[in-house]
Amino acid sequence: MEPKELAKNAARILSDKKAADIRVLEVTDLTVLADYFIIATGTSSTHLKTLADEVEFMLKKQGVAPGHIEGRGGGNWLLLDYGSVVVHVLLQDAREFYSIERLWSDAKQYGEDDL
Repeated sequence: MEPKELAKNAARILSDKKAADIRVLEVTDLTVLADYFIIATGTSSTHLKTLADEVEFMLKKQGVAPGHIEGRGGGNWLLLDYGSVVVHVLLQDAREFYSIERLWSDAKQYGEDDL
């Protein structure tokens, strides 16, 4: 699956599970880490887990599995690394504190419907 299609699918899955403020950052020209970062906000640690589990489950059905998952211990940030796409699911306080959008402000930013 192409990175843009993977990013679009992950954003849609997050939206379907009621993630808030979904942003897609195209970082292809800024880093070798990934082509896209997806950032979404969950309402509780349970919601974060549900969001991450659903992304993992639905993308596995499409033949794509994450290379690494970080944050399963019940914190305020879950990360799913798909190589070309990294999905960040955070609680609102953590999202404000880490301000990933600000750190990557040179990236092209899209809402979930803009891809």
